[in-house]
Amino acid sequence: QVQLVESGGGLVQAGGSLRLSCAASGGTFSSYTMGWFRQAPGKEREFVARISRTGFTTSYADSLKGRFTISRDNAKNTVYLQMNSLKLDDTAAYYCAAASGVSGSYYSQSTYDSWGQGTQVTVSS
Repeated sequence: QVQLVESGGGLVQAGGSLRLSCAASGGTFSSYTMGWFRQAPGKEREFVARISRTGFTTSYADSLKGRFTISRDNAKNTVYLQMNSLKLDDTAAYYCAAASGVSGSYYSQSTYDSWGQGTQVTVSS
């Protein structure tokens, strides 16, 4: 499995922006579909975004489309999540995930083989 380490989380005011990074090692980064998930206290982990191996295709949770942007730099083995117009409900631990298979739903946690430890994003009023 590829090892994933998220960074870039922190405290930000509502309406602000934040960019998360996920550094990958121990695998061939370009062979993985990459995704972001998040989990708020007391809630289930939910899909945020995913990006294809080449970066050509991206998908987002409906509620986040237009505010969040996922991207990747295969030369740097890194995937990013740009978060704009942050809301209080965006407060959560954000997790990077990698999927090695070609089947499965991109929005399902079970599709992903490797997970990072998470980085906390807290949005304040």
